[in-house]
This record gives sequence, structure tokens and C-alpha cells, in this order.
Amino acid sequence: MSRIKSRSARRSADRAADRTARRSARRAAISVLAATAALVAAVPAAAHDGSARPEEKAALGAEHAQEHTKVREQLLKLGGYSQLARIDSLNSLTRSQADVNARFHPKAFGQFAEYFQSPDFAAHIAMLPTGKVLLFSFERMETDPTEEPAPTNTLGKANAGRAFLWDPRRGTGADAFKKVTPPELVVPDGTGEKRPAPFFCAGHAFLPNGMVGVFGGNLGYGGGAGAKLSLVFDPWTEGWSVNKDMEVGRWYPSVATAPDGRLLIMSGHTDQGWGTSTSVIERFPAKSHPVPFEKTVIPRDVPTDTLRVDAPFGADSDYPHLFTLRDGKVYGLGRHATRQWAFDPVAETRTDLPARPDGVHRGYGSAVPLPAGLRGPDSVLVLGGDRDDPNTYRLTSGGGWEKQQPRAFGRTQDDTLLLPDASLLTVNGAYGIRDYGNGDYNPKSDLKYRQIETRNALGEWKLGPAQRLPRGYHSNAVVLPDGRVMVTGDELQQLANDPKIDDDMNGSIEIFEPAYLHQGSRPALDRVPDGPLRYDTAFTVGTSTPDKVKKAVLLAPTTATHALNTSQRHVELGIVKRQGNSLRLQAPPSANDIPPGYYMLFLLDENGVPSTAKWVSFR
Repeated sequence: MSRIKSRSARRSADRAADRTARRSARRAAISVLAATAALVAAVPAAAHDGSARPEEKAALGAEHAQEHTKVREQLLKLGGYSQLARIDSLNSLTRSQADVNARFHPKAFGQFAEYFQSPDFAAHIAMLPTGKVLLFSFERMETDPTEEPAPTNTLGKANAGRAFLWDPRRGTGADAFKKVTPPELVVPDGTGEKRPAPFFCAGHAFLPNGMVGVFGGNLGYGGGAGAKLSLVFDPWTEGWSVNKDMEVGRWYPSVATAPDGRLLIMSGHTDQGWGTSTSVIERFPAKSHPVPFEKTVIPRDVPTDTLRVDAPFGADSDYPHLFTLRDGKVYGLGRHATRQWAFDPVAETRTDLPARPDGVHRGYGSAVPLPAGLRGPDSVLVLGGDRDDPNTYRLTSGGGWEKQQPRAFGRTQDDTLLLPDASLLTVNGAYGIRDYGNGDYNPKSDLKYRQIETRNALGEWKLGPAQRLPRGYHSNAVVLPDGRVMVTGDELQQLANDPKIDDDMNGSIEIFEPAYLHQGSRPALDRVPDGPLRYDTAFTVGTSTPDKVKKAVLLAPTTATHALNTSQRHVELGIVKRQGNSLRLQAPPSANDIPPGYYMLFLLDENGVPSTAKWVSFR
């Protein structure tokens, strides 16, 4: 009973703090908008009826003056957070980005090359083996970024999911996106209302046939009550399928692909809400059903089953980091320092690991399985999630921790990616969940959180150029097959910097070109085998630049949310024979090294410049 009272007291304190933060943010927003509000008040009534002001026509011309009139009308219509404030904020960020990045030469640091609008906030993201990117999130509750736009406590059909595909080959305009709405269904929230599946704050991972399993979601009450949803997105047909409900509801769960191709689902808040966590581990598909290896096998109405072992992460370790290392075990690294375990998915056992040496709770920060050459990873680097600690911490598969070289400063909500050349790239980040360095729900950001950071083969970090938007909570990033990095997410910043809030493109995407894309021409990868490849065998690829190729690597496509990315992997392939325009490559030894599924195959030159990847699959 005392634990329940303590939890209730914490919730009450948190809600009171949140109300105080919102009042402060509202006062800050009002002061920022005072000048623009005064400008509107000074406009004669005739200028509010759609007609332009005569003095503006004379000074600017009729067309430009009419644009000013439209902006004023939007300000009056939108009230709390004006369109003028959004435009001014985006312009300010654009200028500060240019000023900062003038100091960073692309050849040494890379560069942000593109910025464009997107139809989705991309709280969840997946790089698909078709070359398209799946973005999914929720229908917004607010356009005001100083208020909470997510439907965490919204019942009924307004609590709905949405999803889109972006095809990079079609460019950056609206026609490069395709809506792929999730199935309509009724969730047990008491309303009986159908809506597109509310999979906001679900967990996800890849099945061996390239499909994405999505588990859990939001029921709309209790500060985050977990749905039992079990969905699969098929990149080949670009459609969703519904499977049998999980045994327990999950909000903020983690999912990882085991060496046998089945997905392990852990943690998350149950349908009781209020941080009530589950220790039940589920497996998809259930052991009584086959693993889907073929594109034509679409899981529908397939159940999960439960493992004999549990995963007692607790509410203080939601969205734990999960990684399959080359010993075949799935490592569960909780956000609380003491919640660190290794799970054997075959024996269905759990082994306790030593506590993380920092001894603190780390919020939403990243973790990456480190490259280990020709074998799968045997260690993980944990970083971020603590704004006061810039250090990074390496865990080996034997269970030992060691402090590694620090980044420039501590940050939370960061996304750290493995790149084809085995370096690490950190993008995004913030001071706290909704705090970018200047208070909760205040879109103004400390510029340092917009700077990328890279780690070389020696473990040394260096700061680099700044992205356009600050991106913290719900930010995301993935490596594209051409070696560029797509950066997106954070609905508050996207709303605060939307140049046209009344259209359907309220998100944004940035493209970062790592330094290796500024080192000269790429090697060429012209052909790869069509069918699935076997472990510990050799296979042949074609290249018109054989003399340039020094390395061949596999990079796993990733699916990510909330600074969580469980599918990252970088494995080198031995070059066992060169003959003309062909290379004979040695596949990894086993599914422990790379779980079955699809991978991007890159060829690299001596400077680490990657080819454009081609997709291969293993089983």
C-alpha cells in the first residue's frame, strides 16, 4: 500500500510540476508574441476581411501585400501560437545553422544538405528493404507547441495512428510520400469507437522476410496505458496485417530479433496505466507457428506466446535497450543502472549482469552494438540519457563494464547510428524530455544540442555541424542505402517551425551527408545474388571498380523510436577472391553473428567512401 501511495504522490507532484512548467511556457510564449499581436491589433478592420493594406500594396506590390494579409489572418485564427512566430523561428534557425556550419568543412565533418517538409511527425521510423522509409505516429491534439500534441490521455477515435512511406527516389516533394493508414479497429478504452490502430509508443523490430512487427500502443488513459496490439507492416505490398492480441498490454515496450528470427517483446506499461509495468516476455510468432522467411508469407491472426523467464525491468526502465550479441543471447540494458540482464532465448533463462558503473538512472539516450570486424558484435556502447554525464560506457558479452571516452557534453533524446565505415554518428538531443535548454515546452533551444558528434575507430569524439531544427523527444534517424542519414521527428519542434501549419505537411526531414561522401567518387556495386544467402559460405558480387574496393560490409537497416534502436549491426565480409569485375565474399559464420533477414551490402574504398548499397538477405 505504501508503494501505491508513493507512486500516487509522485504522479501528483509530476502533474503539479507539469502545470507549473506549462504556465511558465505560456507566459514565455505570450511575451514572444506580444509584438506580433500588437501588429495585428493595429491593423484596420478592413485589412482583416481579406483585403491588403494600401500602404503595403504601394511598398511591396499587390501579391506580396496579399501574403502579409494571409499571415495576419492566420495569426488571428490560430490564437495561442502564431504563424508569424513559426516562420520567424524557422528563419532564425536557418540563419544560425548557416552561421555555425560555415566553420565546418564537409570533407572533414560532413554537411546537412537538404531540409524539406513531411506529412508525419515520425515518432517511429523504419528503413525498409525496398529502399523506402516507413514513418508512423499519431494524429495531433494540438498545433500549439507549448501544449502536449500527443493523445496520451485521449479516449476514442481521436486517439488514432497514422503512417506514411517516403520514397527517396521520388525526391522531396509531397508526391514522394504515400499514406499507408493502419487497420481500423476498436481498442478496449470503453468507447467502442473504431479508429486507425493507435500504435503510438509501440515497440518494433524486423522479421526475417523484411516485414516490421509492431507491438503495443496507447489506450488513451492512465498516463499511458498499454494496448495489446500486434501488427505487421509488409514493405512488399505496402499494407498492414492484424495479428492476435498479445497476452498483456504494452506502452513503451522493446522488441529485438533473436538468432532464430523470432521477435522477443519485453517491458512496457500494461493496460492499467500509471506506470504499471509487466515482466512478461512474449515471442512472435509463437513457437507453434513457423518463422516467416518468405516475402509471400504475411503473418495474419498469428499469436504470441510467453517465455518461461521474466524480464523485471520496472516502470523506471521502460524502453530498455535490447541487443542480440554473437553469443546468441539477447542483452537487456535497462535505464536504471541495476536493471541489466542477458536472456537466452533457447534455454529461456536470464542471467544477472553487473550494474552499470555510473550508478544512475539514464533517461532516453542511445546505445549501439560496436563493430567487431568479421564477426557479430560482442559489446555494446551505452551513451546519452543523462544530461550531466558526457561519458560513454561499454558492456562486453562477458558482463564487464568500462568507462569509454566522453562526448563533448551530456545530452538526452539523442540518436546514435552505426555508419558504413564503422564510425558512429550522434544526431538530435535535448536537455530533458520537453526541455531544449530553456525550460519545459519552450521551443527555444540551446544551439549545442543541434550539433552532431562523431566517433572514429579509436573511440575519439568530435563535434560537427548543426542541424536545422532542435530535435529531442520522439526524434529519429536512419542510414539510407546511399550512405546519407535521414534525420526527423520531435513533433513539438516540427509544429513550432512549420512554415504552413494549415496544410498536411506538418513534419520535416533533414538529410546529413557524412564526411565520407566528400572524399571523392564512390566504388561501384553492380550486382548481388538474388536469393537468400547462407551462413559461412562464399558468394559473388559484381563491381566495375574492383581496384577501388578495400572492404565489404553488411549494415542492418534500422527501426527506431524514443532513442531506442535494437536492430543496428555492422559486420565485415572477408574478400576471399578477386577475379576481373567480381569479388568473392565470405558470409558471416552463423545467425548469432547476423540474425536472419535483410541487410545493406556496401563496398568501401581505402578512404571509407561507400558504394550505394544493394540489399541481400540471409537465412
